[in-house]
Amino acid sequence: MRRARKQINQMPTPTVENYLKHILVLSLESGSTEVSMGRVAKELLVTPGTATSMVKNLSQGGWLNYYPRKGVCLTRKGKKLAMNILRRHRLLETFLVETLGLDWSEIHAEAEELEHAISEKVLEKLDQFLGRPRQDPHGHPIPTKGGVINRPSSQALINCKAGMKVRIDSIVDQESNFLKFAREKRLLPGQEVRILQHEKEADAITLQVGKGSPFSMGSRSSEKILVRV
Repeated sequence: MRRARKQINQMPTPTVENYLKHILVLSLESGSTEVSMGRVAKELLVTPGTATSMVKNLSQGGWLNYYPRKGVCLTRKGKKLAMNILRRHRLLETFLVETLGLDWSEIHAEAEELEHAISEKVLEKLDQFLGRPRQDPHGHPIPTKGGVINRPSSQALINCKAGMKVRIDSIVDQESNFLKFAREKRLLPGQEVRILQHEKEADAITLQVGKGSPFSMGSRSSEKILVRV
């Protein structure tokens, strides 16, 4: 057990890096430093028991603080590593789309594999090659080398009122089928959207993207698209 704890502390495995990165993303999305264990387990597609066992080990390694029946909070050490892995992930996604021409619905899984293998030297060259991008293809901000991340003020599309004109900031859901749907409907970062109707009884909103034909979306889908007024 001591050997395992020492390994987590000194040489983080891809699993450790994944946990820290996803906890960081959940924290950034919610605006709170503390993340519930239920959200951690759901995000990582594991059982609550598996997630709890892992975060206890991470806590012993100094990567995060675990509060039973409450949640977890990254330590300074854990946040630094998580921000670095997130930077790798989003730079790789940008490279896969802009340079290799992969579809944006395919790149998340590919970047998940590559992010653990790329060296800091290659990452810096990649950032320079891409022109130091500030956002990935999904509209998410890319952390700087120093761990600074720009988080523009945005809200979920479902919270917008009829008559509002907004601009898409980012897509929260990384699931490939949803990203294909978003692309087909031209719900892309930077695209202007007009809210035509907000039907609370039907749990749906009617949109017009640019000068295209109006269409309706349910609340669950609308929650996954962040916009700026």
